Amino acid sequence: MTTDAAADLDLLRLRSARLAAQGLTGGLSSPSAAVGRLVCVQAQDLAAAKWVLGVRVPGSFEATIDAAIDDRSVLRSWPMRGTLHFVDPGMLRPILRLTAARLMQRAAKNHGDEGIDDAVHASARAVAIRELEGGRSASRDELQAAWAAAGIPIAGQRGYHLIWRLAVEGVLCGGPVETRARQRFVLLDEWSPATSNEPVDADETLAKLVTGYLRGHGPATVRDFAWWTGLTLTQSRRAVEAAGVDVVAWSGDLLVAADAEPPTPLTEAATRHVLAPFDEFFLGYGDRSVSCSADDAARVVPGKNGLFLPILVADGEVVGTWRRSPERRGVTTVEVTRFERAPNLEEFGPAFARWAEFWSTGLGEVTTVGA
Repeated sequence: MTTDAAADLDLLRLRSARLAAQGLTGGLSSPSAAVGRLVCVQAQDLAAAKWVLGVRVPGSFEATIDAAIDDRSVLRSWPMRGTLHFVDPGMLRPILRLTAARLMQRAAKNHGDEGIDDAVHASARAVAIRELEGGRSASRDELQAAWAAAGIPIAGQRGYHLIWRLAVEGVLCGGPVETRARQRFVLLDEWSPATSNEPVDADETLAKLVTGYLRGHGPATVRDFAWWTGLTLTQSRRAVEAAGVDVVAWSGDLLVAADAEPPTPLTEAATRHVLAPFDEFFLGYGDRSVSCSADDAARVVPGKNGLFLPILVADGEVVGTWRRSPERRGVTTVEVTRFERAPNLEEFGPAFARWAEFWSTGLGEVTTVGA
């Protein structure tokens, strides 16, 4: 019979393993190494996603992430769940071959409501290729202006849906950084040509995807993987079968990659993290109860509207949220909302200092509300 103490020890061991897998304790060498470890990083908020990578790459700055985007070692597109992600360049096309049909099926009603039929799509595709071929790029506004000039209506959300559809079918992807929060669009095949070592067979892709997910998120369950990818449970179980000896049991229904980084003894500094909204440490699981109570999880996603707040993590547990104020005179202040089990705010001082360093801003007062 498992004692409470043993259960607590198992939970701490699991949290420690996830921190290590996520690259949050040992750190990773570069933005591309961080994306390679996690495979995909949700990135609909470009600025927030830069810090998701930056917190895992010691000594990096925003410019480090921008350089990785511009040198094409990190791609940003819509590979899964209908949402923008940073993605390992060698996995974007293989993932889309698994996910695109289901994504398109789910979007069919919206596209029908927007009047985007096959003829409109074909016209928009031809215009986009004409505007971008030869290594050129365009902003969202510039693409939509080109469509409007060609007689393709872009009112409401039509322009966004056209960009999304072209990205899901592998025509477009994010290209050069334009501002802190925006990229320009490019043709995928020009910006990041396919390579001969990309998986082509569906089972090979499934195996590589689940192994990569577990290497960067594990221990986790098949249901976690299914949620993260948007694949069916049948496909997800097939992925584990296809991975064979590369995936092994952890405990109960939890799985890990056979070559997963082992947890290391944790110091206090290594277990205090200031994380972005949508960070994979919280977002990357269908079941988030390992790191957060149900009540506190509702505080991370207030209103249940899909908008995640930035989080504080101590010893692998989400213990608060935080928000920054607009920079004034080179200084940024922060307000923290502490949850019941949060340690002293001072313990997060080095993590907030690192966050400010990444953004090349001075760290002003850090105040707290809540418990």
